[in-house]
Amino acid sequence: MQLGINLGYWGAGMDGDNLAVAQEADRLGYAVCWAAEAYGSDAATVLSWVAAQTERIDVGSAIFQIPARQPAMTAMTAATLDTLSGGRFRLGLGVSGPQVSEGWYGVKFDKPLARTREYVEIVRRAMSRGRLSYEGEHWTLPLPGGPGKPLKLTVHPQREHIPLYIAAIGPKNLEQTGEIADGALLIFPAAEHLEETTLTHLRAGRKKAGKTLAGFDVCPTLPLAVGADKDLPALADTFRPYTALYVGGMGSAKQNFYNRLARRMGYEKEAAEIQQKYLAGDKQGAAAAIPQDLIDKTTLLGSVERIADRMRAYADAGVTTLSLAPAGFTLEERLASLRAGTEALEHARLA
Repeated sequence: MQLGINLGYWGAGMDGDNLAVAQEADRLGYAVCWAAEAYGSDAATVLSWVAAQTERIDVGSAIFQIPARQPAMTAMTAATLDTLSGGRFRLGLGVSGPQVSEGWYGVKFDKPLARTREYVEIVRRAMSRGRLSYEGEHWTLPLPGGPGKPLKLTVHPQREHIPLYIAAIGPKNLEQTGEIADGALLIFPAAEHLEETTLTHLRAGRKKAGKTLAGFDVCPTLPLAVGADKDLPALADTFRPYTALYVGGMGSAKQNFYNRLARRMGYEKEAAEIQQKYLAGDKQGAAAAIPQDLIDKTTLLGSVERIADRMRAYADAGVTTLSLAPAGFTLEERLASLRAGTEALEHARLA
């Protein structure tokens, strides 16, 4: 199992710190640095900035939002980033959610699985540098009856195959991801539940494609807070707003993928309460309603030794790249967490 770093979103006043975190992760030998986008900073610009100021670490989009870009544009961006970074780019895609897709991009959030499949097919065709033509339900290239003609990508990526990941949570999305992608980007994964919530569906998709999970990158992001084991409740409190946002406030009352995941992990009653309070405007109440056990199972908390035990559990469960989101109010605290992550992984490997 390798380590990655997830920088999340930029533009919150910590951009210089984020770059320093990426550079320290590069120095420490982390495998990949991911950047996210929602309706603020875009991931492509951030990854260009990071790639230009690092040497070895891969840079990856977690995620490029499918409703934000035409698939050919995503292929152009991926090829350009791979070229400029010297072959260090990983392409992560996702459909986002209905609020962002329809409210920010004006793109109807319908048939997300079919839309993702077509999108991936077009991106792969474009990056293969053949002349691009496609006939699907959601995209037709070139448009019929007009002046358009099949074109081919003029940029030569550094590599013939750029790794393609999909952000997946639900069973059907996970199965399709196993079938058509090179890796899965996960959030809120519990090592204890990874087989039934995630891997069984990914494995089914790989089987459809005539493949196994060998060589497929299972890549969850886990928040990390280092401290004394006796302080676990306080460390868990660090992530209560984060967990409440996703379990309670992402999407809508009818369509919250993270809430459904918490329910599949056995927190049916608690997930319902968290969502009800969050959507009613009681964010503090929603955070307080989160069981410490749920936070503990979906983050890395405590001493280096305890985190090493959790890392072993994730590796044994089937995780191949563990991306950390280190907590800290200062740059020094975040850098210390990064170093603790490498120390914990070394402990896990030696045990």
